[in-house]
Amino acid sequence: MSFLETAKQRYSVRKYMDKPVEKEKVEQILEAAHVAPTAANRQPVKLLVVQSEEGLSKVGKAANIYEAPLAVIVCADHSKAWTRPFDGKKTTDIDAAILTDHMMLEATELGLGTCWICYFKPEAVKEEFGLPEHLEPVNILAVGYADEEPVDSDRHGKMRMPVDELAEHR
Repeated sequence: MSFLETAKQRYSVRKYMDKPVEKEKVEQILEAAHVAPTAANRQPVKLLVVQSEEGLSKVGKAANIYEAPLAVIVCADHSKAWTRPFDGKKTTDIDAAILTDHMMLEATELGLGTCWICYFKPEAVKEEFGLPEHLEPVNILAVGYADEEPVDSDRHGKMRMPVDELAEHR
């Protein structure tokens, strides 16, 4: 499958089968995160991979993960962050987003569904998982086998602004 085909197939899954994600697939998803670029190669990200019933229950105190059998909590490590010297912009959220996107697309290629979750209680995640002060939970990636009909992979032409509005050539 080409990159564009994979990207077009990905959608936010909100209903998962009661089936665990195989260890090999989890490893491939994490490898996709591992090869993702970060600003100045600082790698200011920590991933909490949650699959146990107890761990998923803890995640459930912070967010609705739609009963996914796997959740990856993507945390920014502020102690490693690169800062743009001109305006003080820290790239932790950007780096976390890049890793998350790599994991989502790899999961899609592996036949898994995902949902990028930003609607969660960060303090609950910090408390439930005992995160140190320098780690900030940025998002949660729910992963598993979709238990719903996939959306139309050609939906982007109808749901998105036209490319000529998105991109301005100068």
